[in-house]
Order: sequence, then C-alpha cells, then structure tokens
Amino acid sequence: MFIKRTLTFAAAAAFSMSAMAWQPSGKVECLAPADPGGGWDFTCRSVGNVMQTLQLVEGTVQTVNMAGAGGGVAYAHTVSKRNKDDKLLVAASTATTTRLAQKQFPGLDADMVTWVGALGADYGIIAVGKDSRYKNLKELFEASKANPRAVKFAGGSARGGWDHLKVLIAAKAAGLEKLPSIPYLSYNNGGEAMTQVVGGQVDAFTGDISEATGFMESGDLRVLAVLSDERLPGKFNNIPTAKEQGIDAMGPNWRGFYMPKGASEEAKEYWVNAIDTLYASDEWKQVMKSNGLMPFHPDADKFESFVQQQVQDIAELSREIGLMK
Repeated sequence: MFIKRTLTFAAAAAFSMSAMAWQPSGKVECLAPADPGGGWDFTCRSVGNVMQTLQLVEGTVQTVNMAGAGGGVAYAHTVSKRNKDDKLLVAASTATTTRLAQKQFPGLDADMVTWVGALGADYGIIAVGKDSRYKNLKELFEASKANPRAVKFAGGSARGGWDHLKVLIAAKAAGLEKLPSIPYLSYNNGGEAMTQVVGGQVDAFTGDISEATGFMESGDLRVLAVLSDERLPGKFNNIPTAKEQGIDAMGPNWRGFYMPKGASEEAKEYWVNAIDTLYASDEWKQVMKSNGLMPFHPDADKFESFVQQQVQDIAELSREIGLMK
C-alpha cells in the first residue's frame, strides 16, 4: 500500500513510527558512488537530512562516499557484498543508467538491484548564443538534416556521455539518420562548453537547465528547447519544450536511489513509502527549489519500468553511434 503524497509533517512522522511493519533501527547508510561534492553526494546528504527532520528514520543517515568506475565500484559492492542489507540506499541518476546501458559495469545489469524512486530531475536543454540565426529547435535540426556537419554541439560530458546523448535523442526524434556525423565537442564542464557557444566558436550547447541559469539570466544564452514532457515551472515557464515543437524528446537527469535486490520485501516497501513521503514534504520542495531540481517522481510501480526502458533506449542509441556493438 502506497501512502498518498499529500502527507503533512505530522502524518509523515506517524508513518515513520507506526504505519509499517518494518522500520530501520540504528544507522542507515547512503552510498554516494563518487567523491564528496558531486550530484550523488548531494543526493545522499540532502535526503538524509530531510529524512531525519521528518522522522522517517529513528537513527542517523550516514553518507559513505565510494568512488570508482563511474559508479561501478558502488554498484558491484551493493550486488556482491550488501545484497541483503535492509538499511542501505545508493544514490543514482541518469549517469547510472547510461553506464549500465553501455556495459561499463562488467558482468552487472539493471536487474541486479531494486530501483526505489526518483526525487527530481535536472532537465536537458539545447541552447544557442544570443545572436544565433537559429530561432527554434526545428530550424536547428533542419540545418543538421540538410548537412549533418553543419551544426556543432558542445557539452560537458565525454563523447557518448549524457550531454552527448541528449543531442542524439533529440536529433533522432527530429528524423535525422546520420547521427554519428553530428559534430560534438567535449569540454571539461558545462561552463566551459557554454563559453564556447556564447563566444561563437560552437553553434549550440547541450547540458542541463540548472547549469545554464547564469548565462540565461545575462541574456548571453538563448534556450531553444527543454527536453521535458511539459514546460518547467516558475521562471523557466517561457522555455518551449522540444515536444511542442514537434520533436518528441525527453532528457531528464533524474536523481534517486536503488537498494539491494535481496533486501526484505518489508524494507523495500518501507523505503518506497519513505521516498514518496519525503518528495511530498515542504522541506524537500525547498531543497529542490534551492538546487534547481525540477519535478520528476514516477509512481513506484512505474519507476522500475522507466529505468529499464531508459537503459534499453540508451543502449540502442549507443549502438547506433558506434559506441557499442
């Protein structure tokens, strides 16, 4: 039974103390598969703080950083050494599913863990400099369709990484066939990539909405489309989606959790409900607002299938551009 997402603070506390047959006692561990300071670390620390505030756990939530292999070390550790641990959550994101899709975790796949839930997303965007001749996403991809090398894209991930894949997802939805021919230039981070676009050295930027806010507010960067199902709320509401321009492309860099596959059913139910409760809280809404996270929280029974479909889609796209066989 899933708790409705309109729970008040008091109801959340009541849920944590009495609604479930199983409750975590003592220390809960949240594994961040990277060094401190990144997105996975943020996910563990911020969720842990709000869980304690809402009394969803009786003890503490300790963040443990386990960097290595782009999340692969933590994934293998969960599968091989912690498979029956009821009190372990592991931070995940679209970067996790991308690496699983591209077989970067040797011998491991998405079926080996339980996908608990997502708590928001940083949506992908495609943007150009303020003086660009491209006025919308269709114009940009029409130019690419006429000459696949006509539009150069810049992003902060390596070739085949999530920033690169967002361009290819949108290009494929726009009807382009020669995806490997689309030029993509990789930079150390999104800021460096945007500087190249603003300076006119590269035609378009691919990244996430949160990292582009400063360049957008200064007027130097013009976002042609956000890769979300609907327009984003608040100050981003004036940005059209790719979908409303006839290009059905989604690119959420979701943030959430998986847990050990062999954990008890009672523990799995507890953590799914806890994530639902946390997502509905005012405390978490403030965290999202402060950190540029957008709404993204599939129902628990749909999240697992969402992850599996995303892995499948990314694998297909990766094969198409020659990253995989």
